[in-house]
Amino acid sequence: MNVRRLLTPFVVALLAACAAPPPTAPPPPAPAAPIQVEVLAINDFHGNLKPPLGGIRIQDREHPGRLRAVAAGGAEHLATAIAQLRAKNPNHIVVAAGDLIGASPLLSALFHDEPTVRALNLMGLEVSAVGNHEFDKGAAELLRMQRGGCHPTQGCNPPQPVFPGAAWHYLAATTVVKATGQTLFPPYYIKKFQGVPVAFIGLTLKDTPLMVVPAGVEGLEFRDEVETVNALVPELKRQGVEAMVLLIHQGGTPTGDYNECPGIHGPTVDIAQRLDPAVAVIVSGHTHRAYNCRIAGHLVTSADKYGTVVTEIDLRLDPRTGRIIGDEATNVIVDDASFGKDPAQTALIAPYEQLAVAQARRVVGPIAGALSRETSPGGESPLGQVLADAQLEATRDAGARIAFMNPGGIRAAVARPADGLVRYEDLFAAQPFYNNLVTMTLSGTQLLQLLEQQWGGEGDHGRVLMVSRGFSYRWDATRPAGSHVVPGSAMLDGVAIDPAANYRVTVNAFMASGGDGFSVLRQGRERRTGMMDVDALELYVRRHPDLGPGLLDRIQRVN
Repeated sequence: MNVRRLLTPFVVALLAACAAPPPTAPPPPAPAAPIQVEVLAINDFHGNLKPPLGGIRIQDREHPGRLRAVAAGGAEHLATAIAQLRAKNPNHIVVAAGDLIGASPLLSALFHDEPTVRALNLMGLEVSAVGNHEFDKGAAELLRMQRGGCHPTQGCNPPQPVFPGAAWHYLAATTVVKATGQTLFPPYYIKKFQGVPVAFIGLTLKDTPLMVVPAGVEGLEFRDEVETVNALVPELKRQGVEAMVLLIHQGGTPTGDYNECPGIHGPTVDIAQRLDPAVAVIVSGHTHRAYNCRIAGHLVTSADKYGTVVTEIDLRLDPRTGRIIGDEATNVIVDDASFGKDPAQTALIAPYEQLAVAQARRVVGPIAGALSRETSPGGESPLGQVLADAQLEATRDAGARIAFMNPGGIRAAVARPADGLVRYEDLFAAQPFYNNLVTMTLSGTQLLQLLEQQWGGEGDHGRVLMVSRGFSYRWDATRPAGSHVVPGSAMLDGVAIDPAANYRVTVNAFMASGGDGFSVLRQGRERRTGMMDVDALELYVRRHPDLGPGLLDRIQRVN
């Protein structure tokens, strides 16, 4: 056999194979496209089922330097806006930064804010931080808001007697039950978008105990915001979570328009600067302002108040790493003209309106002029004066000689209706907290200390108390902290305050417990609890049919 002839075809084939070019390698897989996620955020809704008076004020582009009011907000329009924005992306979530309830208009407050919880359930709210006003009625009532059930003393509310509780998840990373060491609500909520987890951490400001009646937070501890969040970051990463969003009921104050952020200052700036970079987005609230910022590498937003704005946040997630690789936000005004009323919200609200109308529309009496919240250079307002005078008059029998009203407790102006007759709902909107009045004895030294506590530090002019008729003083912004009040200028009925004398002073229960940082009031002696603040206001209006704005001459700023 000719071996050479047999091998020839094989050798030829082998040589041909060696000479052929190598097969082309398959191309590398194309990088996976980022996952687009839409976060819709609100804050400080405060039970505003109907559009708030005055809507939102924004810069007037046609008249630089001026503001114009835009009719906006309320549950009916907010629900429509959220539905339209949510329809843009199947990967979405609706979140909130707290104060959804509490300090609510009469329509919600009469029913213990249950209609507001139902309204937000219909909107698809999924998760919210706890705000300070969620504690207005105490932790037990807040737990009922989450879990449902009838009111412990007043039972179930018509027209829908079975209260289901919040369908969304309250979060409280910094609020710890002292007896157990556990948080009152979960610290975070994780949602997956196309398999990629995103953590939403929720908390309220650490100063909450200074802002609510002590009984409302008894047994609770409020820890530092940044320390708490930064400690949670490694815990979340161990669970495979790389994308993190903070929902925090704390904020800042900018100088720009609703979608800008120039000159922002306040706690949110310090928080952003100390926060772990892994937390890409901060949804904030509390200050009732709208802004859209970049602070220390974090996207920081706030959506004004009362449902007047929805923040539309677009996240881009890397499907390989799970990290947020892009984020941007737009504050969308929920104006009546662009977003009509949602029929489901209207149907929900209508029966509550019918039940509330008799109480809400009850005529209190005539007034001679509108009572504004706008303050003088010294810091007092026409409405603030009336509230302080009403509280003084209501507690004269307890020996009161001076009354103080905190500006944060004044929530709306009292307009003069066309018929000149003020209704109960007008008064309740101005003073919705329904606090008892407390009359106490303070020394003249303590009284002067109270005045100094209006300013927390240099340049802080934001907490000037309203004062009752007969009391006056002057203050100087250029003087050092602790000595803003001009010496000898504090007068009662024309006589200088004597540091060694005693004075009977009336404040609301919130202030009496040291609220808003007025800690000296906790030292008040011989306390006597009186009527509710809004009841005192109603009685005052009835007794003074010629009531109108007075001269703003009780507090004078000299520099």
